[in-house]
Amino acid sequence: MRISRGAARIAMGGALAMLVGGLCIALGLGVSPPVGEASGHALVLQPALAFDGTTASATASLTPSDGMDGAAEAVPGDDKKSKELSALERAAEKGHTAAQWKLGRMYADGIGVPQNDLRAFDYFSRIANLHADEAPGTARAHFVAEAFVALGRYYLTGIPNSAIKPDSGRAHQLFAYAASYFGDADAQYELGRLYLDGDPNDVHEAARWFLLAASKGQCRAQVALGDLLFRGQYVPRQAARGLMWLTLGRDCAGPNQAWIKPLYDNAFRRASDDERAMALVYLKDWLNGRRD
Repeated sequence: MRISRGAARIAMGGALAMLVGGLCIALGLGVSPPVGEASGHALVLQPALAFDGTTASATASLTPSDGMDGAAEAVPGDDKKSKELSALERAAEKGHTAAQWKLGRMYADGIGVPQNDLRAFDYFSRIANLHADEAPGTARAHFVAEAFVALGRYYLTGIPNSAIKPDSGRAHQLFAYAASYFGDADAQYELGRLYLDGDPNDVHEAARWFLLAASKGQCRAQVALGDLLFRGQYVPRQAARGLMWLTLGRDCAGPNQAWIKPLYDNAFRRASDDERAMALVYLKDWLNGRRD
């Protein structure tokens, strides 16, 4: 796979990682300790407390015609789906990024087409190869960043019976690019996981990337950061702030992330009354800051 135009940006990503290293976990994103708050509150909250912490991209609900400048039009009749698929394929061949991304996701997930990781890999590769230098913040940048993340995940596991073999170094490059250049929260989480689970690992670097992703509402990053802080494993223990992140992660987790709730429940049981009360105050401050 060629991503030559974007390769130079990886070095910039390292510089950004050093800048991120200046973030102090102990500061808790600048949330000040509570003043005059009564203690003893139970940490019982309605889901999300009006905080939409989900990280499902706006691109996740795209229809076949979205972002393709009218390349696909709704077709009445029983063959609507097949005609829309054909329109998507024609648009993808013409270089429409949204169509390429949509087809990549369809083949990756087996939605509307037979599941085919190699075809998904091909579509994501087209996006990454052609648009690595897309300006961050544009509509196309979301597709490009997600393509890098998808490719990185394929390199983590490989694709059976293909030339795409597991390559954690390549996955790291792809995640680092999307995390640094595009500031993509999913890439930042995946990069944190690599630092946490790698050999050798770097827990402090993992915590820094988790913090960046968690601050953008990435549910799994919130849980990972919260678990690290609550347990104090290789980082200074901050039970209340860890419980805050675990609460946010629990509230935005989807039905296929059932592993999150037991982590939260275990931390809640182990926390003292004072730690629960402080976590609630931190959480209120966080939510107020998100609404401001």
